[in-house]
Amino acid sequence: MVVGVLKLQLAIPENHSLKGKRGVIKRIQARVAQRFNVSITECGDQDLWQSSIFGFAIAGTSRPIVEASLRKIVDFVEALGLAEVGEAEVEFFHC
Repeated sequence: MVVGVLKLQLAIPENHSLKGKRGVIKRIQARVAQRFNVSITECGDQDLWQSSIFGFAIAGTSRPIVEASLRKIVDFVEALGLAEVGEAEVEFFHC
C-alpha cells in the first residue's frame, strides 16, 4: 500500500476577507471531495485572507496510480478557476 500526500499552495488575489476565503475554500473542498476519493484539509495560512495551503491524502496499491491521481487533483483545482495554484509538494509513504 502507498499513501501519497500533496501539499498545495493557493492564492486568492481577488478575495478581501476571511469570510470570502472560507467560501472559496469550502467550494474547492466540496468539488474535489465529490470528484476524488481523498482526504482534504486546509493545513496552512488559515489567518491570511488571500492565501491558503491545502493538504490532500490518498491511498492506493501502487505509486504510479497514486501519483497520477494527485496530478489530476492539481489540474482539477486549477481548472476550477477559484484560486491560483502555486507550489505543489508530494510525499509518498509505503505501508
